[in-house]
Amino acid sequence: MAQTVRNKVAWVVFVLLAIGIGLYPLIYLFATEDFGLLMNKSEDLLSSTVWNLAFFGHISFGGLALLIGWSQFIKKLRAKRLNLHRNLGKVYVIAALISGLCGVYLGFFATGGIVSSLGFISLGVIWLFTTLRAYIAVKNKDLSLHQGMMIYSYAACFAAVTLRIWLPFLTIVFGEFLIAYKIVAWLCWVPNMIFAQIWVKKKGLTLV
Repeated sequence: MAQTVRNKVAWVVFVLLAIGIGLYPLIYLFATEDFGLLMNKSEDLLSSTVWNLAFFGHISFGGLALLIGWSQFIKKLRAKRLNLHRNLGKVYVIAALISGLCGVYLGFFATGGIVSSLGFISLGVIWLFTTLRAYIAVKNKDLSLHQGMMIYSYAACFAAVTLRIWLPFLTIVFGEFLIAYKIVAWLCWVPNMIFAQIWVKKKGLTLV
């Protein structure tokens, strides 16, 4: 009973975090001046049309993917509303691919130089790869591979949440944003991938 309660509480927290951070990009869309991460960017970068398109494409479609992705893990939805599950899945895939591609591009301009860039570019590549593998797998009716890759894909997507949990904490610990940001470029997603691997193994899913 206690384990069931803990699982339900964990699930509720998980969903609320996904929804909360999924809506977070709205602040950037409606802010009247530079906000958050934009405050650390150069004037040249902020004046670049391509960079701005990539930035707002990344946060907007990434937020959408985060908002709907968690619903794909609800068994009752898959069982009773399969068409809804499939349609939401298609939206998630499109949103993830757009956001992931934009994220890879943005990674080359990440605050903190090569350390941050490699972290965020790696995250983007993993998100793109796992999302595509999940989509191709379901097209080939390989549901085990599809479910496994979707777990990894959403774990990568959830980096948007874990980044915002870790960054304030690390900034306080190190007393400097730049050091914290270089660390969080990796810490926001590597533990997520480890957790995803544990989850996949626990469910007995085959990824080959």
